Amino acid sequence: MGDSLEAALVSFSTGLLFISGIALVRQDVRAGFRQIFTAINLNKMPAWTITAGVLGASFVAMQTYVVPIAGVALFTVASLAGQTAISLWVDKSALSGGTKTLITKRRVVAAIITVLAVVLSAWDRFELSNFSIIALGLAFFAGSWVGVQRALNGRINSHSNKSFATSWLNFITGTSFLLLLLLLRSLFTDHSILNFQTAPLWMFLGGSIGVIYIALSSHIVQHLGVLEFTLFSVGGMLIGSLLIDLLLPTPGTVISPFLIAGIALTYLGVVVNGQSRLSRK
Repeated sequence: MGDSLEAALVSFSTGLLFISGIALVRQDVRAGFRQIFTAINLNKMPAWTITAGVLGASFVAMQTYVVPIAGVALFTVASLAGQTAISLWVDKSALSGGTKTLITKRRVVAAIITVLAVVLSAWDRFELSNFSIIALGLAFFAGSWVGVQRALNGRINSHSNKSFATSWLNFITGTSFLLLLLLLRSLFTDHSILNFQTAPLWMFLGGSIGVIYIALSSHIVQHLGVLEFTLFSVGGMLIGSLLIDLLLPTPGTVISPFLIAGIALTYLGVVVNGQSRLSRK
């Protein structure tokens, strides 16, 4: 599309259409959505919790600014570091609505191993000439929003009891926020809000995948905690990257040994964190 912010809006809005279609035919999803606001009215959950979708949209907006400066690899590593760091605090504070988890040495080591794994997997793609401390700081900050978003979604899901209702709320608030950003950009810059470019139809699948991801994550973090979910999801993303490079490679793609080594190191972090869980039992 030639514009990351517009691409994000397409992803969020198509996801909103997809989840709205599900809600239209499923009464339990609509009931779960109402239960979220019932919980707020009964003071069982703070009203600001429903801004979880805004955090996700803010991450995408920050990404559009940082990636051209720092590159994809550095942004990925810095944002993941933010996610893992905030996950330790989120689990300790039980922000997701689950039980509190202490910050142990094993959990800190597991988080560090996972960040190092992503550094290793992206090693051959670093462009240090584009290195920017400010950009990396923003990426770290944006990553921390994702960790908080997962926790808030877990809390929302504990009241909705329907993960698709939680996902529906996320896409409503996220799409609204991105529309506001596009409107503001069109007012204060030379970007036209109607300057959308054509693209393949398969791009509309991104929003649907996002609906399923948010629905699953909001349910899983209640049981695993945000840090453990982050560790597993990082491993899944790296394996997914490897499969895409193998099955649907873009021109010039080379399977990097750094990526394969990074995948192995990621699951070492998962094992270390799993040992921490076992020791607590």
